[in-house]
Amino acid sequence: MGKRLIAEFLGTFWLVLGGCGSAVLAANFGGEGNPLGIGLLGVSLAFGLTVLTGAYALGHISGAHFNPAVSLGLWAGGRFPLKDLVPYVVAQVVGAIFAGWVLWQVASGSPDFVAPDPAAAGAFASNGFDALSPGGYTVAAAFLCEVVLTAMFLVVILGATHARAPAGFAPIAIGLALTLIHLISIPVTNTSVNPARSTGVALFAGSGAIGQLWLFWLAPLVGGALGGVIYRWLGEPDR
Repeated sequence: MGKRLIAEFLGTFWLVLGGCGSAVLAANFGGEGNPLGIGLLGVSLAFGLTVLTGAYALGHISGAHFNPAVSLGLWAGGRFPLKDLVPYVVAQVVGAIFAGWVLWQVASGSPDFVAPDPAAAGAFASNGFDALSPGGYTVAAAFLCEVVLTAMFLVVILGATHARAPAGFAPIAIGLALTLIHLISIPVTNTSVNPARSTGVALFAGSGAIGQLWLFWLAPLVGGALGGVIYRWLGEPDR
């Protein structure tokens, strides 16, 4: 269990550092309209690549959850024991917070660094709704988006890792699914589908992101459990 928890810590650290780091450091590098900035498409791809590479590197150790909603969804889908749920979630959250701290240290090393505005949408790659949504989406729209996309993420994960699925390709499908999720929902919530990812940067983004963090725990957990239950009913039992 110790090695599994370290793998979850490292994998979640990698996801937040790679995904949120691309948003903070590279999305608008050189200013708006600069061809060196990677933009929405680049950030979406970065999140997918972190899961893809992390799953190949660490999946054989811990299962490569890197996300409390995924751990809960795998339990709901009959693939993960309840007794391991809390330790996994703790390891994931600690890894995400450590990644947020490292990202803060790197970002603040720039002469152009400005502390995040707690009232600004997407400050320090944080998630939000209403005034803190990149597109100004309401709390109801943000909640629905996060629930549905997390549920579908679990359907992809459970299907891609089924015993009858093509062997060795699950991380590719899962990474591409997360890329697609970001392409859909960055304008809505700046994309969470992962309570640990949201927590890891909200603590450094200020009071606005922290005050809305409840939604980015509740909605992904509801969606993860829903996706697990749906696939458990829909899919052939995994023997």
